Amino acid sequence: MIKFFLMNLLLSFIWVALSGSLLYSNFLFGYLLGFAVLWIMNRNETDQRYFYRVPKILSFFLYFLYELVKANIQVAYDVVTPKYFFKPGIVRYPVNTKTDFEINLLSTFISLTPGTLILDISDDKKAIYIHVMYLKDEQQFIRQLKTGVERRLLEIIR
Repeated sequence: MIKFFLMNLLLSFIWVALSGSLLYSNFLFGYLLGFAVLWIMNRNETDQRYFYRVPKILSFFLYFLYELVKANIQVAYDVVTPKYFFKPGIVRYPVNTKTDFEINLLSTFISLTPGTLILDISDDKKAIYIHVMYLKDEQQFIRQLKTGVERRLLEIIR
């Protein structure tokens, strides 16, 4: 997988050098073009993990960016308006993670979103305690995290 990533970076740098334009958009186009070339060349290979993970990583970051902007707008609206809309609460969130790295990465992405803060991780590492600023329904919040951030993040890592 690392081999394909490095070859893809090399192809994108070659594209930037050949086009003569050192722009982020040109590098991104070269990366996508290199990805397509590598995918076409290696369709019959047995190791296809790289070609499945790159779209999942892109999908995860677009989803997380959407959730981040949505939470920022919600918090900014609450700050600007004279009436407060928040209903704080603490949620015990059961996790499906297996390693400390997965727990750490998941808790980092959860706490990056405005309105949520990781308070503690249980001793058996089966639950995370989260302070939520806008808690309407605890089960809906857990379901949203399970099907959103946790599922997508674990698909990338595993």
